[in-house]
Amino acid sequence: MTAIDELLRRNEELGNIVPGDRSSPMPSMQVAILTCMDSRIRVFEIFGLKQGEAHVLRNAGGVVTDDMIRSLALSQRKLGTKEVLLVHHTNCGLELVTEDAFKDELETDSGMRPPWSVEAFREVKDSVRGSVNRVRNSPYLIHKDTVRGFVYDVRTGVLTEVL
Repeated sequence: MTAIDELLRRNEELGNIVPGDRSSPMPSMQVAILTCMDSRIRVFEIFGLKQGEAHVLRNAGGVVTDDMIRSLALSQRKLGTKEVLLVHHTNCGLELVTEDAFKDELETDSGMRPPWSVEAFREVKDSVRGSVNRVRNSPYLIHKDTVRGFVYDVRTGVLTEVL
């Protein structure tokens, strides 16, 4: 059985028991949470969220890229979010790679060098600061006053505010 088959089996068991309001794409708390795709970051549990309360946007590192800005612009302008919560974390995989080495690997394997930035970093707090600043400086976002950035410690579960 593949991982996808297992997930589909679990979905059948759940049926229609997912709690929370699923009637609207507009999050009731009017907040967008940007975080890493790392499976240790269990956003709904960390914040005690229910279905329908927040937009949760994920990518490698939780860094603010052009695509995150695109998603945030839609979230704010069309779906009513007014606050942005950024959550990066300790022991992130992006701390283990370097921009050039990863791009070299991709170019060797594919014959093409990617045009996008890997967004690798060495210091997670610096990455949070950079992401917060990208949100605050984006001309496409209309709600930039309530943007806060945190580091989540994957061992202890503690959130530390950076900016």
